[in-house]
Amino acid sequence: MNPLTLLNSLPGALAQGLIWGIMAIGVYITFRILDVADLTVDGSLATGGAVCVMLIRAGVNPWLAMLCALVSGMLAGLITGLFHTRCGIPAILAGILTQLALYSINLRIMGGKANQAVSVDKYDLLLSQRYVRTLSLDNPLPLLIVLTVVIVAALYWFFGTEKGNSVRATGANPHMARAQGINTNANIVLGLMLSNGLVALAGALLAQYQGSSDINMGRGAIVIGLAAVIIGEVIFGKLFHNIGAKLLAVSVGAIVYYIVLQVVLQIGLNTNDLKLITALIVAIFLTLSYLNLKKTRRKPKAQHTAKEGVEQHA
Repeated sequence: MNPLTLLNSLPGALAQGLIWGIMAIGVYITFRILDVADLTVDGSLATGGAVCVMLIRAGVNPWLAMLCALVSGMLAGLITGLFHTRCGIPAILAGILTQLALYSINLRIMGGKANQAVSVDKYDLLLSQRYVRTLSLDNPLPLLIVLTVVIVAALYWFFGTEKGNSVRATGANPHMARAQGINTNANIVLGLMLSNGLVALAGALLAQYQGSSDINMGRGAIVIGLAAVIIGEVIFGKLFHNIGAKLLAVSVGAIVYYIVLQVVLQIGLNTNDLKLITALIVAIFLTLSYLNLKKTRRKPKAQHTAKEGVEQHA
C-alpha cells in the first residue's frame, strides 16, 4: 500500500462520505427514529439524481434542480407511507413496491436512457469531482460541509418542536403515542417523506459530483446508509446523546466508511469485490455494536449481584 496514493484519495473519500452522509441521515430517520425498515431509498436516490440532471440539462438553475429533486424524493416517501398506513402493506414490502415502480419512473424521467451525462464543462454545476483535490472556490468540500451542517441544524430544530417530538414518540412507542392522541400514521408518512427527500437530495449531489445520473446509482444505497449509521453509533454512541450530535455522528460514520473502503482498495483488493467488502464492513460494525450492547447490559447486572452479596454478608 502506497501512503501517498492513499493520501491522494482521501479528499475524494471525504467528499463521497459527506454526500452519502446526507443520504445516511435520511436512513437514520426511518431506521432509528421511526423504527421502520424502508427500502424506498434505493429508488429515491436515483430519482433525485435523474430529476436534477435532466433539469440542469434543460437549463434550470442547479439550486432549483436540487430543490425539485428533494420534492421528488418526498413524493416517493409519501407513496411508501400511504402504501403502509392506508393500504395496510407492511413497511418493508411497501418500500420494495415503491422502489420497483421508481425504476420505470426514473427511466421515463431520463428519456428512456439508463444514463444521462452532465459535464461540468458544459453545464453550471454546484460541485464536481474534478476539483476535489484543488485549492479553489470550485472545490466541493466546503459546500458539502456547509450543507451537512445546515441539514443537521434544521433537523435538530425540527425534532425539538412539538411535531418533531411526536414523530420521535411514534417510533419509540406507537401504542403510547396513540394513547396520547398522536396521529401515528401521519407521523410515519411525514418521517418517510423527510427521509426520502434527503436521500433524493443526496442523489442530486452525487449525480453532479460524478457527472452523470444512472438508473442503477441507488443500488445498494440502503446498505451504505446502514453502514454509516452503525459505524457512527459504534464510534460515537457513548459520547453523543442528543439528536443533533447523533445525526452528525451518522455523517461522520459515512466518511469513516469511505476512508476504510479506500484503505481496503489500496491494499490491492479487486474493485469487483466492493459489495463483498461493504457487506463485511457492515457485519463487523454490527457485531461490535452488539458486543458493546451486551457488555453494557452485563455491567448493571453484575453491580446488582455484587450489591446483593454485600447486603447478605452484612
